[in-house]
Amino acid sequence: MEDIRYEMKGGHWRLSAGKAVYWEEERALIVADLHVGKAAHFRKAGIAVPGNIVEEDLYRLQQLITKYNPQRLIVVGDMFHSSANNEVQYFRIWRNQFPHIRFELVTGNHDIMDPSVYASLDVQLMDTLTLGGIYFVHDPKDKPVNGGGLYAMSGHIHPGVWMVGNGRQRLRLPCFYFGVEGAILPAFSAFTGTYCVEPGEDSEVFVIGGTGVFKV
Repeated sequence: MEDIRYEMKGGHWRLSAGKAVYWEEERALIVADLHVGKAAHFRKAGIAVPGNIVEEDLYRLQQLITKYNPQRLIVVGDMFHSSANNEVQYFRIWRNQFPHIRFELVTGNHDIMDPSVYASLDVQLMDTLTLGGIYFVHDPKDKPVNGGGLYAMSGHIHPGVWMVGNGRQRLRLPCFYFGVEGAILPAFSAFTGTYCVEPGEDSEVFVIGGTGVFKV
């Protein structure tokens, strides 16, 4: 998975085609909206969905951890989708590969399991996280009023953009969105839709296409 280097707020960031950001100064790998347990939740409701989604998502996350060797993994909300199920148990086994990495979850609207479950998974919970002038919060609407000198980084809306090619072909692709007051990360899970964002004049958008990332 390729990445591109991006400088922001005095820091150096790697925007990965794996739908993650690596913050070099903090040695932090940052993702949003993993939704572990979502596929199992749908199957329990009688909706036919593929059975290997969580395995593929976590394998991709494993590849990113191997590539960047982070000291901490920050999940900006919706790490899990609902109540504990067999996919959460799969995550428990997967997480044991990385006892040296601190897993931090800025809770999202789908993170509704009992705190004791997160503790048993060695995942630290917090409502927000402030680190090096960056304010991590799941929903962009919950960023600080007037900024407070902080730059927000969020998830929640699963940002994407329409790309138009020759012959009027249209394809909606996930993206990283960097606005004046905050950034929005793409949804990490493959089992999510995208919400098309309208870039402002002072914003920057980086689209994920295949194994690459490019600015539009």
